[in-house]
Amino acid sequence: MNSQKDHVMQYQLRIAGEHYKSLQQHLFPGDGKEAVAVALCGRYERDGISILLTHQIELLSHDECQRDPNFIHWKTERIVPLLEKAEKENLGILKIHSHPGGYMQFSETDNQSDTEFFQSVFGWCDHDGVHGSAVMVPDGQIFGRVFTPSLENFTIDKISVAGDSIWIFDKSEVEQDDFSVRTRQAFGDATYSQLKKMKVGIVGCSGTGSPTIEQLVRLGVGNLLIIDPDTVERKNLNRILNTTMQDADASRFKTEVLTDAIDKMGLGTKVIAYNVNLYESREALEELISCDVIFGCVDSVDGRHLIAQLTNFYLVPFFDLGVRLDADGRGGIKGITASIHYIQPGCSSLFSRKLYTQKRLYDENLKRQNPADFEEQEKQGYVHNANVDRPAVISINMQISAMAVNELLNRLHLFKDEEPKNYAKVTMDYTGGCIINEAESSFAQDAISQKWVGRGDCKPFLRLMEL
Repeated sequence: MNSQKDHVMQYQLRIAGEHYKSLQQHLFPGDGKEAVAVALCGRYERDGISILLTHQIELLSHDECQRDPNFIHWKTERIVPLLEKAEKENLGILKIHSHPGGYMQFSETDNQSDTEFFQSVFGWCDHDGVHGSAVMVPDGQIFGRVFTPSLENFTIDKISVAGDSIWIFDKSEVEQDDFSVRTRQAFGDATYSQLKKMKVGIVGCSGTGSPTIEQLVRLGVGNLLIIDPDTVERKNLNRILNTTMQDADASRFKTEVLTDAIDKMGLGTKVIAYNVNLYESREALEELISCDVIFGCVDSVDGRHLIAQLTNFYLVPFFDLGVRLDADGRGGIKGITASIHYIQPGCSSLFSRKLYTQKRLYDENLKRQNPADFEEQEKQGYVHNANVDRPAVISINMQISAMAVNELLNRLHLFKDEEPKNYAKVTMDYTGGCIINEAESSFAQDAISQKWVGRGDCKPFLRLMEL
């Protein structure tokens, strides 16, 4: 039943962290018997990539199923409301059950039940998108396959979880590099292998962006997507790695300079670069969706909001970096603080954490879309501190960048004493001489994020009319 036919499409499954927790608890209740759940999934389809994204989970109660250590039976009629919604909104259906014994293949019983189940699903859903079947084993690993309308099935190439920890189940092989020996000694071969297979997006290539890029390349990340619309200027040579006075005088794009620097390193990292504003490039946004992790290194509220929307809809872990250096106006420093927000889909958001207000978002959107109206409202006192430039220096930027990269590493390979969930926000008060960690549970959850988590492709794109 498991088709080995070559195909150009790469299939992926992404699971929100909260969904993963619910599934793990439900599928392994402790009695050694199989259990099952069904998920409504958003979709992403582009350039040979097809991704199912968990949007809504339906846990089928143990009492309504016939359960055994080696099989489970249940009635498809139970999920008719999900099938109706899938048909209406072009969503996918994912069936996921457990193998309590840890068997890492689909059994003959699975093959038969999947064929019957997906015949029924395609009978309800009159569109060509694939649906999926997956299995979780006791250690939390997941494997799966997709079914086409002709009931051909193909292995899911990559399964990822965007939660407190970042799990990526991808069995493709990578070659070890001589330069990576220290990384492998510190974090293990498995973590290095994971980094080598990852695609990481960095939006903003200046103060915190350029040292983040430098570290990721030297850690061995396989693919980087870098996005920044600006050119190098003399005023920012004090904080952008690998830039020169010659680059500033030639007004070279930051992405161009950094791409050249990465290529000269010769460490094997492949780079895709866009010198665009995200709001003006659907292509760059589409490229971001295919990333495994995104670092937001931007100052603007509207930029942060757009990245947050995209990562919530498409289940991408998101690290937001921010630095604030307040000068006292007399040649001194009044305060230095910096923060890393780790945003996982469907939980608290930058908005619910009060990083910005609707008014501030409106003001910055106005400044970008209609500068003349913005200027007039600013004169009349309706706008305050929208996109105000603040001093920035490389020493602080590099420190918070290193902390952010270590946060990524800790979520791939736990090395801190406390669990990753306790580091949803890390604040460094440099003038106060302290680091403050805040847990995800300490923040208000965002009801809008929960509603649209994993929704994937829809119209308008990301529910933003201007896109």
